[in-house]
Amino acid sequence: MGIENVIIIGSGPAAYTAALYTSRANLKPLILEGDGFHATAGVPGGQLMITTEVENYPGFPKGIQGPELMRLMREQTERFGTRIEPGWIQKVDVSRRPFKMFTEEGKTYEAKAVIVATGAGAKFLGIPSEKALMNKGVSACATCDGALPIFRNKEIAVVGGGDTAVEEATYLTRFASKVTIVHRREELRASKIMQDKAKKNPKMAFAWNSVVSEVLGTEAGKVTGLKLKDVKTNQERTLPVTGVFIAIGHEPNTSFLKGAVDLDEKGYVKVSRGTYTSVEGVFAAGDCVDHVYRQAVTAAGQGCMSAIDVERWLEAQEH
Repeated sequence: MGIENVIIIGSGPAAYTAALYTSRANLKPLILEGDGFHATAGVPGGQLMITTEVENYPGFPKGIQGPELMRLMREQTERFGTRIEPGWIQKVDVSRRPFKMFTEEGKTYEAKAVIVATGAGAKFLGIPSEKALMNKGVSACATCDGALPIFRNKEIAVVGGGDTAVEEATYLTRFASKVTIVHRREELRASKIMQDKAKKNPKMAFAWNSVVSEVLGTEAGKVTGLKLKDVKTNQERTLPVTGVFIAIGHEPNTSFLKGAVDLDEKGYVKVSRGTYTSVEGVFAAGDCVDHVYRQAVTAAGQGCMSAIDVERWLEAQEH
């Protein structure tokens, strides 16, 4: 197997955009799309593969289904000659060039440059009813889904107690009639200013010392409520809601990079000068870098940046 100009690890908006730009620059990129990064339940294509209606991606005035958007992006990259292969990267050796990537299936790839675009996955509660009702009232992204008709003027819940949970709950009060924050403790972990803002919001309510034991509505095919358990008394009660947003954090798909490039304390890839990582020739883009915005459009933007960075870096190496 020869040495590739650039290998792109991942298969979401960042990876496909990076491939589009590098293929049009005649770099003949190879995408290793994974046989399923853990956060996407075994489906290459990133988090949009488990998203139904996408209404906020530019260029689709009537919205588009997440998997269809990924199919179109993939098709566009292939039109310009991008090669796509399955392969879950288990480890990398970026201590010398060409860089080496080792897949779980036992294959080894070599490349002059690498773009890491493996994304991140929302952490979920891990209960069967939650999975069964995903995109049927269960979501992990308020910005993506909050404005959808199924949540407008309805009572909904947000599970979590940190800044992300409070931010998402506050955002959702624009659309919902009432938003209840479900938290396992009796006070929020969010910053004081965020807590004060939430407590003053007339549309906000709180279910303290509570955990979700079941998402109700599997028979109906849509969320009808939450079964909550009090962590102090073990008593259960039902919270009638038509939607629930899980906001207990995200986990970047970067475990294979530990010790290879600099990661922050949560595992996100550290970048500087655009998309440069701590290793010259290794670049990173999308949700494995970005824990703030986490949108398809920002991931695509970073994918474009990484491709331009790679093209210029490779050109500099030749000279």
